[in-house]
Order: sequence, then C-alpha cells, then structure tokens
Amino acid sequence: MQTTDSGAASTLYYTRTAIAMHWLIAALIAAAFAFGWVMLALAITPLKVRMFNWHKWVGIVALALVAVRGAWSVVRSPPVPLPMPAWQRVAAQSLHVLLYLLMIAVPVSGWIYSNAVGYSIIVFGLLPLPDLVSRDKALGELFVQIHRSASWLLLFAVCAHTAAALKHHFVDRDDTLRRMLRWRTR
Repeated sequence: MQTTDSGAASTLYYTRTAIAMHWLIAALIAAAFAFGWVMLALAITPLKVRMFNWHKWVGIVALALVAVRGAWSVVRSPPVPLPMPAWQRVAAQSLHVLLYLLMIAVPVSGWIYSNAVGYSIIVFGLLPLPDLVSRDKALGELFVQIHRSASWLLLFAVCAHTAAALKHHFVDRDDTLRRMLRWRTR
C-alpha cells in the first residue's frame, strides 16, 4: 500500500511530503556544514560576513523544517519498519533520536552563540529572531564549543545513517532506502 498526502494510511512507504522534507533537510545540513567549514578558513571580508549570515539562515530554516517534519510524523505516522534483527532496530531508533536531537541542538546552540557574542539573527535580512540570551562573552565561548562539537557529532550521525541506508540497499537488498526514494504513487 502506497502512502499519499491525500489521507490514505501507510504501512509501507513514506509520504511525498516526508520524503521531500527528509531530502531538503539533508541538503540544508550539507549546505550549513559547507558554509561553516569554508567561512572559518576565510579572512575577515564582506564574503565571510555574508557566509556567516547564509550559514545562520540555512541553520534556522533547517531547524524550522525539523520542527515541521516532527509534527508531520505525529500526524502521518512513518511506515512500519521492515523486518530486521532486534539490535539493528534498536540501533536505528537510537540513531534517529540522536539525529533529531542534534538537528535541534546544532542550530539552537549556534543561535545562542550568536546572541551571546552580540549578534542578532535576521533571517534573509527580513525576519528578526528574538535573542535567546543577552550578550555574555563567557557564554559565547561555551556555546561556540558546543555548536562545533554538536556539528561534528551531527556529521558523524548523518554519515552513520547514510552508511546504514546503503548497507540495507546493497548488502541486505531490502526496501529501506527505496522507501525514502519513492516519489510517485503506485
């Protein structure tokens, strides 16, 4: 049975909406990490300042989409897991929880870091976000470390998630990855 966004119950596949959000969030995480990696290597220039803004905007948009995706998964339950050994099911569930926690922790820690060092976030130069904390140098130093560590942990978790999906596809030859690639209804 294929899931559609029209209200049909799912047992096997993700909805097109869930698939679109999954891949968009993945692209945003990749972009945020790339901007973060490149901008830190640059000298202070207008380009570096723009890249910091792009990095923040991408992170905030990803955070918003993670919230929407979480709400979507409550409204539209994900498909039932495919049969697998119990240890793999526990590992998969644990990794998904870790991914969601990090997809929230990374942008929120970056937001707190920005505010603590005296910078507000204005998404796309149009939407000012509230400051989560007041300017505080020590807090900024703490949260830059939290942000960097959580970012590396997120990258590791994304790589583990990708490796598991590829293992299911190429080694186990099951539909785990295909369920996140199906776009059209049957």
